[in-house]
Amino acid sequence: MKEFQYNLAQHNELFQRLGHLSEKIEPAIDLCVESLSAGGTLFFCGNGGSAADSQHLAAEFVGRFVKDREPISAISLTTDTSGLTCIANDYDFKNVFARQLRAIGRKGDVLIAISTSGNSENIIEAVKVAREKEIGVIGLLGRDGGMLVKKVNHAIVIPSDSTARIQEAHILVGHTICGAIEKRLGLVE
Repeated sequence: MKEFQYNLAQHNELFQRLGHLSEKIEPAIDLCVESLSAGGTLFFCGNGGSAADSQHLAAEFVGRFVKDREPISAISLTTDTSGLTCIANDYDFKNVFARQLRAIGRKGDVLIAISTSGNSENIIEAVKVAREKEIGVIGLLGRDGGMLVKKVNHAIVIPSDSTARIQEAHILVGHTICGAIEKRLGLVE
């Protein structure tokens, strides 16, 4: 199938260029471990496919990643449809994640903000709240990182203009972070 071969070639070409991300991922892992060790929570948010990635990654922490272990405190801000629609209707869609984070986020938590463009208004608003509340912020971003690249503590930017390829790389990065956190917290061998 030509379409699959084309997508596979694009995927492989991008992934061959991601080695430099190690130096960006390590401090993000450190931030998460520090937070979780102090009783913090990891929050995730994103739109569309990135909303699904938020849920996927939060589930890896709360459920299990590879081996059975104790659950790790993680919440996707994309899953409460009543809360999301209430906030969007009564306030504005740009506040759907910020308002939730304002309600339940605490100093020392970590927000993992996922945006393939780096310019999603509701993600930017959530990051503003995180900064106000002294919540650390990791940006899983794409393209050139957009406006978020300078607003987060740790920007992990996937250098591609293809949303599909960026999202594939975000999952790889998220899985890497999860696996490393499990080991550093001593939850798996």
